[in-house]
Amino acid sequence: MNIDRVVFAIAGVVVLSSVLLSVYHNQNWLWLTGIVGANLLQASFTGFCPAVKILKALGVEPGNALK
Repeated sequence: MNIDRVVFAIAGVVVLSSVLLSVYHNQNWLWLTGIVGANLLQASFTGFCPAVKILKALGVEPGNALK
């Protein structure tokens, strides 16, 4: 699995988790969904994502989209 797929998987898990937490616990968890969405949007324009730096340091194989 390359960095691109890992980043998408992490984003998906965080978004789904925050939505479930907002339904069953507190609506303020939706802020986390907004932050992840904003990060994905800025990464689509700039190609920079903080998770990529961490994943590169962990030795995950590079992808095509995020470098």
